[in-house]
Amino acid sequence: MNTKRDRYSKAIILRKNGYSLLEISKIINIAKSTASVWLKDAEISKKGIERLASRKILGKARSEETRRKRREALEEIIDYRTDKIIKGVSFNNCQKKVLCALLYMCEGTKNIGGGLHFVNSDIALVKTFLSLFRLAFDLNEKKFRVCLHLHEYHDPKKQIKYWSEQISIPQSQFVKPYLKPHTAKRIKDNYPGCANIAYHDSTLAKELLSIAKKTLNLYK
Repeated sequence: MNTKRDRYSKAIILRKNGYSLLEISKIINIAKSTASVWLKDAEISKKGIERLASRKILGKARSEETRRKRREALEEIIDYRTDKIIKGVSFNNCQKKVLCALLYMCEGTKNIGGGLHFVNSDIALVKTFLSLFRLAFDLNEKKFRVCLHLHEYHDPKKQIKYWSEQISIPQSQFVKPYLKPHTAKRIKDNYPGCANIAYHDSTLAKELLSIAKKTLNLYK
């Protein structure tokens, strides 16, 4: 296959059989741009079209596999770094108050006339806030009240029991749940509802907000 005509003929045959321009350029040792010019009007057989389609799918799959492996490698690196950070942390009581206050600044109500209200549907976040709150402050557990915001597809008794077990607040301190009106939206799998955790102490709520604001002022 020394002459240009020989290469051109071979390229036509390969293209008809479903070889890509890149494959053809490598096989007959020509530039891909040359292959593109030569074969712009070349016919591709039915089997050739099937081959091209399967190669494209395979290439896409390989690309996705490469991206997946890169993501996994990056996640491993991040996990390693964050494990070193977290395992080396030991918070004193003041630091726990700061963390608790910052969480409250993000997810708590700022109208504190009726005391402290922390509202969220993320069980892990609620448990973290309550854990810090209980560790950092001298609390009266009887001051807690919980109002769940539920959808009509929820079983109120079941959700009250679930939340009570998760956040260690007796069911007797849960008030009547607020049932959200029907919105015609699809049911969210495993959605536990949203919890409004109230602690009836406005002085303590003011202290949390004050700690949060002064912490934020440190980094202005």
